[in-house]
Amino acid sequence: MGKAKTAGLEVMARATPDDYMRDPTRWGSAEVAAHFPGFEHLDVRTSGATIRMRHGGSGPPLLLVHGNPQNHTCWYKIAARLAKHYHVILPDLRGYGDSSLPEAGVDNVNFSFRSMARDILEIMDQLGYEKFFVAGHDRGGRTVHRMCMDHPERILKVGLMDILPNHYVWTHTTKNWAIGTWHWGFMAQAEPFPERLISAVPAEYFLKSRMVIRGGTGLGFLTDGALAEYVRCYTLKTITGSCRDYRATATSDYVMDTADKDKKLEMPLMLLWGARGHPPERAQEFLNIWKNYATNVVQWEPLPAGHYMQEEMPDNIYEHFTKFFVA
Repeated sequence: MGKAKTAGLEVMARATPDDYMRDPTRWGSAEVAAHFPGFEHLDVRTSGATIRMRHGGSGPPLLLVHGNPQNHTCWYKIAARLAKHYHVILPDLRGYGDSSLPEAGVDNVNFSFRSMARDILEIMDQLGYEKFFVAGHDRGGRTVHRMCMDHPERILKVGLMDILPNHYVWTHTTKNWAIGTWHWGFMAQAEPFPERLISAVPAEYFLKSRMVIRGGTGLGFLTDGALAEYVRCYTLKTITGSCRDYRATATSDYVMDTADKDKKLEMPLMLLWGARGHPPERAQEFLNIWKNYATNVVQWEPLPAGHYMQEEMPDNIYEHFTKFFVA
């Protein structure tokens, strides 16, 4: 599992250092790029989308998948350090960040976690990796959970960050959950109702408000550069993509999750969750809930953090990753 051969990537565009000055609307800022030294910054074709990604480093492959309302930039505090030990692969999910926006399909099936996982698996195929380490946060964690259920033979070890299984969430709703996780129902409403309401306010206002509500610990961890990158990417395209993601969760994903509700993950699993970002009853039950969906939970910790833990506690996350993701 040495350094990957990248010649197999179906590259459609590649950023150069000059692009961050010449075309920052497309590629982002030089300030953000500086957090990813030595990483390639690419648009890569899959069978169903064009995926924006960064990858760099050498060693065993480590795939990291972001959540909502962010993009792959969310790993900026740990990516360079991890790249000293791993080949780190950071994609934007379809519809998110700078990745493309496919048609929704029936019941938004093209934004199901299975479809989003397929993009990433095809990228890992193009990189030449049959097996790999993977971690996912928020929607990325749900994408990774589906990937593990559909293709367990591909996953060496998996880290899931601050999520509970979709089927459990939909079948165990509470008043606190409905208030704290209101966006699940709101963003699942028919297109374009939520898109128009979200777009009615500046992206920075919506992102800050959303992250404060979901995070549980304020926004002191968020740098100006990272926020600017999230704002840059939060266009009508991205808003539409994220809403299609949530619509799929309530429709096509729910059908798949119900069919697989008794399927348990068997690969080594690390669970991390931000104890300050959950209602007390949910935080206390986190590990016990996952033990009903996985047989090999080998590492877990409730962190004294909110939801966005890789930005709030990067040193802690780095230590967990380097201790867990070993052959």
